[in-house]
Amino acid sequence: MIFTTRMRFLSAVVLDTDMEAVTRELLQQGVLDFISIRELNILERNRVETVEPKVSEARLKESRRRIESFLDMVDIRPGYEHALSIDEFEPLDPDAVERELDGIGTEVQGRRNRQGELQQDILKLEEIRRQFDAYQNLQEGLLSRSQYSFLSIQAGYIHPRHVQEFTRAIAPYPSVYLDMGAPDKPAFLLISLKRDEARIRSILSSVGWTDVEFPEEVRQSKDDALSHIDTKLAALRENRDRLNREVTEVLQGRAERLQDIWKRCALNELYYKIQSRFGKTARTVLFSGWLPASKQKDLEKGILDVTEGIAFLEWKDPDTAVRMEGVSDVPVQMKNPGFLRPFQAMVQNYAIPEYGTIDPTPVVAVVYLMMFGLMYGDAGHGLVIMVAGIIGWVLRKRSKKGTILSQLITWCGGAAVITGILYGSYFGMPWFDPLWFDFHGLISGHPRTGNLRDIYDVLKITIYFGIGVITLGLFFNWINSIRRKRWFHLFFGKAGLLGGWIYGAGIYIAFYFVRHDYKGLPPGRFIIYLVAVPVVLLFLKAPVEFQLHRKEHPEKAFTPFTVIDFFMEWIVEILEIFSGYLANTLSFMRVAGLGIAHASLMIAFFSIARMVSPGDGISIGGIAVLVAGNAMVIVLEGLSAGIQALRLNYYEFFNKYFTGSGKAYAPISLKGSLN
Repeated sequence: MIFTTRMRFLSAVVLDTDMEAVTRELLQQGVLDFISIRELNILERNRVETVEPKVSEARLKESRRRIESFLDMVDIRPGYEHALSIDEFEPLDPDAVERELDGIGTEVQGRRNRQGELQQDILKLEEIRRQFDAYQNLQEGLLSRSQYSFLSIQAGYIHPRHVQEFTRAIAPYPSVYLDMGAPDKPAFLLISLKRDEARIRSILSSVGWTDVEFPEEVRQSKDDALSHIDTKLAALRENRDRLNREVTEVLQGRAERLQDIWKRCALNELYYKIQSRFGKTARTVLFSGWLPASKQKDLEKGILDVTEGIAFLEWKDPDTAVRMEGVSDVPVQMKNPGFLRPFQAMVQNYAIPEYGTIDPTPVVAVVYLMMFGLMYGDAGHGLVIMVAGIIGWVLRKRSKKGTILSQLITWCGGAAVITGILYGSYFGMPWFDPLWFDFHGLISGHPRTGNLRDIYDVLKITIYFGIGVITLGLFFNWINSIRRKRWFHLFFGKAGLLGGWIYGAGIYIAFYFVRHDYKGLPPGRFIIYLVAVPVVLLFLKAPVEFQLHRKEHPEKAFTPFTVIDFFMEWIVEILEIFSGYLANTLSFMRVAGLGIAHASLMIAFFSIARMVSPGDGISIGGIAVLVAGNAMVIVLEGLSAGIQALRLNYYEFFNKYFTGSGKAYAPISLKGSLN
């Protein structure tokens, strides 16, 4: 678990008559991370062609995604890949699938388009209502229509024989018209959007519209207009909802069929995805890929069984495969227990570790939670966060969505509960005595218990913690360098043995100086051993590096300026090591800083609560202040602590040892993921 999984490289040759059976076995086991035959040197040495699958992988993927979009409209997620079975595989006719999906699409898309049009009309009509409602009466609207950029309000007569033509022509535009005339002389009040005014004017002109003034009693009322708008909005919304119900009924009625097609598309996509990685000769099929060493025996047995032993399988270790086959990267499998998934995701978000190096997930889990807890030490706040994380975890699990963030929140809440108990803090109140020290009392200047008496003691703890984390990073770097046989990096790297020597010396000198009341340094001979020796040895870095590069590039000449370059590189390297390690260590003081801020905010809110409360108790106003203050601290401090803990891991811990040049292990599997 502490190192990436050991991998093996397979080169296989089988008879072309066994290709289908071998494909099924490879998909069933789902452990091979294929190398496309195009990437191997074998193409240059032999007459090997790539296999063209019977069905295009791209067509299958497109059909699968269309199905997912249909099901997403009714909030149905298709069966996950782990529900797929190779026993259900049968070749698919992509033309038939596309015709069936086109038929469903035709039924759905027309309604969806009409829904979109209705929604646009609703939005426009709602804007008309909002603008019109701002007028006190129709008189104000009529007089102000030229001054407003959104609405056009006009009144006029139409000849009776043009009424139907008018209502039909005006229908496509978001508008409201009120009939305020007599049957023999129709009169209308028309309200529309200003941007449609030119086109509407053309319609009015064609139906013989004549502008008029309305009687005073009509001008003073706007209730009829608003009622008419509301009636029209209700009708539009009802039509929109009806179309939505029709779409839902269509898709729900075909949901079982769509999920069945989705499974068949997914199986075919995976099946032909494997075959697209194959190469072939006249009578044989070739394929290569990576898999965990622990899976070698099972895969070998499976292939030999389906080919009745007529297969050539060659296994290589990663170094040999890279050297002989020309493959560039060894895939990395990070194998951690399920409860560490949030922290593995945290590592992968930074980068994939290089093959053969340390997988820091377990250590990151401990270090991250310790940082978060130290910064966010309140059992009450931690309990709220933990409950929120559990609720989110359960809800997202039911909806079959990712739960990693919810799991991380739950872990962080648990860490805060533990440190809150150690600090004796429960929603900022000392309900129980602390098991370690009274953080809130220390910040306020009145600690109840504990050996820590002031803020400097808290800062000292975080300095010790930072030294421990950085030292662990150096140790990991040395292990990685030894495993990868990078001897130059092991000795001369900033996080190598010489860098670690200098860092250790700096720590010793700093603590010696503090213990002697900032007045003394270690004896001179110790400083020589502690600092001078590694600094002098570090001067050898540039000459050694020059000599190593000269072996690869003999034309590179040695000149007097080369010595100057050596000296300048040495000075810069020393400055970077000293300043870098000092900054890295002091950076961990932010752990104490956020912890102090957390406690200080709670103290401040309690002070405000007392200020707004008469007498010695806490009034309702004071309680409101405390509730709001706790809520703000829970959210803001939670975000700050989470981000700062992540930053310290990435920039102060990872950069000591982490080589993020790995490629994730991605086998083609029934339990894998389709993108």
